[in-house]
Amino acid sequence: MTARGPAIVQADLTVLLEVDHPDYEPARDALAAFSELVKSPEHIHTYRITPLSLWNAAASGITAAQVLDSLTRHSRYEVPELVRTEVLEYISRYGRLVLDLHDGRYVLRSDDTVLLKMLSHQRGVEQYFEGFLDDRTALISQSARGFLKQALVKVGFPVEDLAGYTPGAPLDVQLRATTTGGKPFSLRRYQKEAAEVFYAGGGPRGGSGVVVLPCGAGKTIVAMGAMDQVKAHTLILTANVVAVRQWIREILDKTSLHEDQIAEYTGDRKSIAPVTVATYQIVTYRKRKSEEFPHFEIFNKGDWGLIIYDEVHLLPAPVFRATAAIQSRRRLGLTATLVREDGLEEDVFSLVGPKRYDVPWRELEKQGWIATADCTEVRVELPSPQRMPYALAGQREQYRIAAENPVKMDVLAALLELHKGDRVLVIAQYLDQLHELAERFKLPLIEGKTPSRKREELYAKFRSGEIGTLVVSKVGNFAVDLPDANVMVQLSGTFGSRQEEAQRLGRILRPKEDGSLARFYTIVTRETRDQEFSANRQLFLVEQGYRYRIVEAGEVLGGQFTPAQPQEATS
Repeated sequence: MTARGPAIVQADLTVLLEVDHPDYEPARDALAAFSELVKSPEHIHTYRITPLSLWNAAASGITAAQVLDSLTRHSRYEVPELVRTEVLEYISRYGRLVLDLHDGRYVLRSDDTVLLKMLSHQRGVEQYFEGFLDDRTALISQSARGFLKQALVKVGFPVEDLAGYTPGAPLDVQLRATTTGGKPFSLRRYQKEAAEVFYAGGGPRGGSGVVVLPCGAGKTIVAMGAMDQVKAHTLILTANVVAVRQWIREILDKTSLHEDQIAEYTGDRKSIAPVTVATYQIVTYRKRKSEEFPHFEIFNKGDWGLIIYDEVHLLPAPVFRATAAIQSRRRLGLTATLVREDGLEEDVFSLVGPKRYDVPWRELEKQGWIATADCTEVRVELPSPQRMPYALAGQREQYRIAAENPVKMDVLAALLELHKGDRVLVIAQYLDQLHELAERFKLPLIEGKTPSRKREELYAKFRSGEIGTLVVSKVGNFAVDLPDANVMVQLSGTFGSRQEEAQRLGRILRPKEDGSLARFYTIVTRETRDQEFSANRQLFLVEQGYRYRIVEAGEVLGGQFTPAQPQEATS
């Protein structure tokens, strides 16, 4: 058969994609809608089609016919019959079970009477069944709505939840036509679409799910669009105190709400208002592991009509337990990537909701809503005195030795000189490394123990231009509003975290007034655990359509390295 597309679809539900094929980009974009990228070496990328990836696709409106058409169109060879069978099978399972209400009671409906009867005896599921109204309708325990959905996903049968939602206490939220500063304001088309798809006209098919958008694309704005539609008391959970206060500022700036209608629930202040913004840390705080979580009561303190989970990929495992018990509340998850390092994607799907809206980063980049990014990996050698300690160390210590390679400081010095006059964020994993570089380059540092007031002061100085370069620990990964940052240098990360790579790149993706590129550098120690973990983190960049250059430290140190120009970065 004559070679056609860039993909080879295999019977084990993996897809090999040839990077250098002229149709690579459309094939990549098509695969991203219903599969997961698992490996991305230089020439051939590997995707895996999973039940969860197909269910998320089905929940966002993609049909089995569309999946098979995409595979057929981009495949070099005939799509194996087993793949066709599995795609049809798994997508057909979404919506086969429907959770609904009957006379005020939860019921599970299915036209497949054998399946329903089988599930009523399935281990891990049977405890939630309380009998049958008829062959197609099973009574479900009133407290089991979330737990049943969790259990059924684990046995391979996702539930479409049409049981509806508690309206919550009413709140007249309206989006402003102009911000408090007098600037015109309205939702961008994709932001409006995302909010509308989530709400779905107030019907039972909307009201729970995840919106996936890049950092800098306005996920907070989408949330305010959802608040405008739901018009009810709202609880917002986010990553840290800085993020809490940023949310409050944004809501006051862009909605009709007043200060007395919005409260902060953190370690500093614990107030409840019609809109309450809390941190995950305070919600999951307890003095001893043997104790219950005292702040779980926040979920029931207000008559919430909407609960918003910012950075839902970071949702702490204990919060899933609380979320399972509040399935009658509308739930909106916001994230830049559905990947979770703890493997709890199924719990996000069943308890917060399936993916409702997703836009490829490069599509928003082409439309000018986020900056074009130039991604570069700089490879350095491990100095000779460190080679033996590295060889003899355990795996975790090996990573630390490689991550803290002192040659990285020299490369950083060259990059800071190259980008003198730019707005630069330097980020690293280890505190010793952070303190060393802050001292060597006389730069301000934000770390975990930096008080919230000091953090906000330094961020404000960076935004105003008083500070040109800022050093941050991993606290800089999340919900930091630094719109003028245009360069990030990453010295070390959290092992192979793809979600962290998404967050870090997102910190510099706000579009620049002069149209300049966002430049993302990762400094990596060659042939070490550092390089292995970097390859895994870069899966995220590949998923979103970014190509990154690999350059040698000598080029940067010797002055031969030239950053890409806009036309090169988009080619």
